[in-house]
Amino acid sequence: MRHYKKGRKLGTDSAHTKAIKKSLVGALFLNDRIKTVEARAKEIRPDVDRIITWAKKGDLHSRRLAIAQLGDAEIVREVFERVKQGQFADRNGGYTRILKLGKRKGDNSEIVIMELVTEPVKKATKKAAKTEPAKAKATKSAEKADKPAAKKATTAKKNDAAEKPAATKDTADTDKKAEKPAADTKADTADTKDEKKSE
Repeated sequence: MRHYKKGRKLGTDSAHTKAIKKSLVGALFLNDRIKTVEARAKEIRPDVDRIITWAKKGDLHSRRLAIAQLGDAEIVREVFERVKQGQFADRNGGYTRILKLGKRKGDNSEIVIMELVTEPVKKATKKAAKTEPAKAKATKSAEKADKPAAKKATTAKKNDAAEKPAATKDTADTDKKAEKPAADTKADTADTKDEKKSE
């Protein structure tokens, strides 16, 4: 049983795991982005957050704690300077982001990109937060109101379509009737011509 053994093993003994974590955290602070296995990225996330929190405090004790954790005074100095300039001033945690790239070909491990979140936080105002649900409700009610009108329009179109074939039949009958008298008149004119010839 692994009582009081917190964290992932990462397939190594404890000293090697500690060295891996130090190396990855240092590489992340130097380059702002690293490509690694998902388990390692998730394992170093608390260490990164802890060092940035110490940098926000900015006192000597916090600096010494960060050097002890990271093992490199130069990287710690750089991190403290960046935080002092206001890099993570508006962010109260969540300093890292993990983006999944897919599985590695050899051992099918999940490969990720881990990066520091540098963009500022978008703060939502209270008025905007209140008006957004109201707008959503208004659009839903408008859609509900439009649905019966749309149904009426479609039923009216169907009724018109049903009436049109009957109307076309009626017009066809009238056309035939109109053609018959025209044929009769032609016959009448032919008869009158024959009568004139006989006379």
